[in-house]
Amino acid sequence: MQRIRVLVVDDHRIFAESLAAALAAEQDVDVAAAGSAPAALRSLERAAAEGRRFDVLLVDADLAAVGPPLAVVPPQPSVRDGAPRGTPPAGIALVSGLRTSHPYLRTVVLAERDDPRRAAVALQAGASGWVAKDCSLSRLLAVIRGVLRDETHLPPALLTGVLRELTAARKHRSDSERLVESLTPREREVLRCMVAGLGRKAVAERLFLSPHTVRTHMQNVLGKLGVHSTLAAVALARRAGVGPVEIETVTAAAATVPVP
Repeated sequence: MQRIRVLVVDDHRIFAESLAAALAAEQDVDVAAAGSAPAALRSLERAAAEGRRFDVLLVDADLAAVGPPLAVVPPQPSVRDGAPRGTPPAGIALVSGLRTSHPYLRTVVLAERDDPRRAAVALQAGASGWVAKDCSLSRLLAVIRGVLRDETHLPPALLTGVLRELTAARKHRSDSERLVESLTPREREVLRCMVAGLGRKAVAERLFLSPHTVRTHMQNVLGKLGVHSTLAAVALARRAGVGPVEIETVTAAAATVPVP
């Protein structure tokens, strides 16, 4: 009998241990628990090195952040006003990071309450399911086995809301992409530097421009994107799929270019 290896990630110790114990009672399930995203990463790496990698990750939607962010997940727009609603919590950031580092792993988000917006963000981050924490053990086991068959699992009551959120996010992404396409190649370079969190002086050093010229480019970027702040420009750029410049490259360049 092929066994399913499950890792529970939740910073509520009693819940994590209780769920792990319940799952461990199943004949075909091996289970372990981790109390934070960094601890989960260590468990995943250790298991992979030992040739017994995990199959499914069950992660708390409200997992507390510990240490630096594991992945950057762009804030998603609301279907009502199009405004970003903030950075997703560490649990969803963990899901996003694992999509690249552990592509074989299926992830399921465990939530205290149904939330179509956050469920949509979790699916976009790479989750295969969204399940209420108070669901039955039989339901959770059905989801675990289902995601291993490449199924996506959502509570039926969430389906309409999640589809609405995904449609809105896709529309905002398309709108954002069109705005970014209106930028000149130099303005796109400046925008990528802004996404990386670089200030005007650092951008000037990287692009061999004067701070005054960089300021003009930044103002042009904000104007063409129709936003009034760097933070809003970065959020729009993220939705359009614009990534940051490589920070290491920036550092190396800055070290060799004299400050004007």
